Amino acid sequence: MTNLFIVAAVVACATTAAIIGRRRRPEAPTQPRMQVPSQVDRNDFTRSEAEWLVAVFSSATCQTCADVVAKAQALASRDVVVHDVEFSAARHVHERYEIDAVPVVLIVDREGVVRANFMGPVTATDLWAAVAECREPGSRPDSSCHGHDDPLD
Repeated sequence: MTNLFIVAAVVACATTAAIIGRRRRPEAPTQPRMQVPSQVDRNDFTRSEAEWLVAVFSSATCQTCADVVAKAQALASRDVVVHDVEFSAARHVHERYEIDAVPVVLIVDREGVVRANFMGPVTATDLWAAVAECREPGSRPDSSCHGHDDPLD
């Protein structure tokens, strides 16, 4: 009978230790979604009547963002509006489109369909080529109108 009490006490101690151990274990950190929208409301951005929109979601504290914004600004023309959607100035737009990492570049047509996108740093050449391909399909050798992800594929 004494052995039964000892076994029961050991099981109870082990169960208690396991419960306490689980409580102390930190939960896994939340993982970013890192998704981009496939459609936007052009009225959320400047010059909604322009044929093309290059929206750069950025943050003032991000040096890579500043570089991407500068590269994108060079694309501005009569037909292409470039809009820097800086987080502290347009937090509601970041939240609306669930942008949870920056920089993100969206190349958007007149109807608001995201035709190409880039997440993270991008070269000026890749950015120019993506906009050119979206504006005139077939202008790139690989004939694809997308950055890193094509929501239409």
